[in-house]
Amino acid sequence: MQQLTEQSEIDFQSEIYKDSYSRINAIVIEGEQEAYDNYIKLAELLPENQAELIRLSKMESRHKKGFEACGRNLQVVPDLEFAKAFFSGLHGNFQAAAAAGKVVTCLLIQSLIIECFAIAAYNIYIPVADDFARKITEGVVKDEYSHLKFGEVWLQEHFTEAKAELEEANRQNLPIVWKMLNQVADDAKILAMEKDALVEDFMIQYGEALSNIGFTTRDIMRLSAYGLIAA
Repeated sequence: MQQLTEQSEIDFQSEIYKDSYSRINAIVIEGEQEAYDNYIKLAELLPENQAELIRLSKMESRHKKGFEACGRNLQVVPDLEFAKAFFSGLHGNFQAAAAAGKVVTCLLIQSLIIECFAIAAYNIYIPVADDFARKITEGVVKDEYSHLKFGEVWLQEHFTEAKAELEEANRQNLPIVWKMLNQVADDAKILAMEKDALVEDFMIQYGEALSNIGFTTRDIMRLSAYGLIAA
């Protein structure tokens, strides 16, 4: 899906742009912080993969610093309180799953849902970003694919015993994603990021991830439909 707005048409210094950017920038900063914390927790839950998960967490920390620099470049203060509330649903579900030792649910939330959400957002943002933010985001999105890959590989290797929990975790968490996309749609549009494009890119990324793990096309259509009516 092509976005119609050209980068040259966007006034990055307008008050309306900066106001929306304060929330979008905060979301990506908080998203990277959530990812850092989640990979640290996963390293505790999966000691055999600890070194790799710590490496992924450090990458997320670098991403956070990059996006903080993007905000400073536009002289925008990120609305981090908004962002924490924005992620509260997924955050709470991840914490509950981690406390219960439900590694499969934790991986679905972080390595599939959050990473696919981030990849979709970054893919749609890059063509309409200011020059500084575009360079930062292009570097970040390459890393996110490797993070997605970790979850895909682990879940594929454990697919038989993980399938039922994956389906339940999807049922609990995918509707939250559609609510998040709705919540951010107006601000994203000010940044020339169309909601339909975000939804489409997320569904492509998430569907491919589910396929790589071992779900059939029929399964993926069923799993992807949860909560979509509200989107």
